[in-house]
Amino acid sequence: MRLKAWSMDPPRVSGWRKWVRDTAPILLLLGFPGTASAQQGIVLHPADRPTGWIRQTRSVVMGQNGIVATSQPLAAEAGLRILLQGGNAVDAAVAVASTLNVVEPMMTGAGGDLFAIVYLAKTGELLGLNASGRAPNDATLDAYRAKGFTTMPQTGIFSVTVPGTVDGWDQLLKRAGTMTFREVLRPAVEYAEDGFPVSEVIQWNWDTSVGKLKADLDSARTWLVDGQAPRVGNIFKNPSLARTFRYLVEKGRDGFYQGEIARAIVAKSMALGGFFSLEDFANHSSTWVTPLHTNYRGYEVYELPPNGQGIAALEMLNILEGYDLKALGPNSAAFWHLLIEAKKLAFADLAEHLADPAFSRFPTETMLSKEYAGKQRARINLRQAGTQLKSGLPEAGDTVYLTVADRWGNMVSFIQSLYALFGSGITAGDTGIMLQNRGGLFTLDPKHPNHIAPRKRPYHTIIPAFVMKDGKPWLSFGVMGGDQQPQGHVQILVNMIDFGMNVQAAGDVARFHHSQAANTVSFESGVEPTVTRELTAMGHRIVSERGRYGGYQAIMRDPASGVYLAGSDPRKDGLAIGY
Repeated sequence: MRLKAWSMDPPRVSGWRKWVRDTAPILLLLGFPGTASAQQGIVLHPADRPTGWIRQTRSVVMGQNGIVATSQPLAAEAGLRILLQGGNAVDAAVAVASTLNVVEPMMTGAGGDLFAIVYLAKTGELLGLNASGRAPNDATLDAYRAKGFTTMPQTGIFSVTVPGTVDGWDQLLKRAGTMTFREVLRPAVEYAEDGFPVSEVIQWNWDTSVGKLKADLDSARTWLVDGQAPRVGNIFKNPSLARTFRYLVEKGRDGFYQGEIARAIVAKSMALGGFFSLEDFANHSSTWVTPLHTNYRGYEVYELPPNGQGIAALEMLNILEGYDLKALGPNSAAFWHLLIEAKKLAFADLAEHLADPAFSRFPTETMLSKEYAGKQRARINLRQAGTQLKSGLPEAGDTVYLTVADRWGNMVSFIQSLYALFGSGITAGDTGIMLQNRGGLFTLDPKHPNHIAPRKRPYHTIIPAFVMKDGKPWLSFGVMGGDQQPQGHVQILVNMIDFGMNVQAAGDVARFHHSQAANTVSFESGVEPTVTRELTAMGHRIVSERGRYGGYQAIMRDPASGVYLAGSDPRKDGLAIGY
């Protein structure tokens, strides 16, 4: 099959530059406000850009037949391989996710959870999958107090809930895929057996986790080389994980939840005094859900319902819709002030109410209503930062996001995570499976709806997103990174819808991160110092933070041509690739 991937990086010749100057205003070509040029990825060279503009890091990647975007190039290649073999977007998504388990192991894996939104072109359906795990049957408030805990542990076996990832892979393939574990896990098995070269970004994350990994003998044996993280460029192999994946190929998801894998995890839990039983795994199931949505300036934006935090992004958009952000411009203090204040209000609602809806009622209809958004807007002081905030839940998080589209028009928005770097720090024997620490997002406050209880799902940070326009799929995207995710979703959509940036530029420009607990805000360096000084004068507490701005991946579909356009975040090792 002939490859048809290409990009639109203009040739650096004087004739081209003269044509650009003569035919379009500079700001339009930079992605402000949405013209055909901006949406097709045409950008100026650095020398032609006005002061203060962050350079678009790469061209928009395009493909007619299929495309993959994720945070690690080898995983993106694994997805493309499945597409070229005739698999659909769901098949490729599972291949990417399982390969990320091997090549970006501190972020994600079979010991974690996943959420997905799937657009099925044949029926026009938009499906939601909640594949997050639940607390053990014996995980009660009294049991944690008896262990001496006064707050939820953030590492160790008592921070672990039942991993939902493998059941999620299985559910996706059975409902909307065309391939089996044998086919889609093959790239992951190959990289686990043969090894892969460790890149700088991944090595840095690995190295920061050495202390956590050394605290567990199985983790140290599985993930460290002579007691240290592998060096940049070293070939790292994971034969234990390869054996586990080959076992799943033979036994399917039941091998994980009713077979050797479940027994290995329960044995490790028992050795550490944990609460897990074989029944906890045998009873696990994912949940198909109906995505929530709101209309933002004519675009239908979809997020998954609680126990995830996606509803905060929808509430933020409803609040911001009442302001003319385009008139304010992306480089004004007034613009950033409104985004920050909208975030504070939406996250205050999360902190008060978000929990497993099977255990407590969540005010979904209220939070999504335009009337409520109007009341929230009335609480915003246009000249002063809000200070009356309730403490948020723990905010740090590490995740992978991926999105895939295929030649039949199917699209998948997919997010998978261990939560913290290397999750709980606990590896289940010689399985090569690192267990997540999602239970750390429960609380031990019996009055809070998110307090731990048997078979209860915790507050979840990972959220995929999807946008429809005029009844057709327009954008599949996500921004991994703990509490940054709703904030990042909103910033991406404002960049694209209000300011007309293309799918790559929308992720390249500077972002903010607001901490609900500390009521502080940080900005990437692309925001002008004059803007941050104005915001400080308005009462915002501005701090310097590194690595809190998330990792963005997206696929957009041109409604006229059907061509896929993809962007990948330069803050990660990301790659978008199509054919």
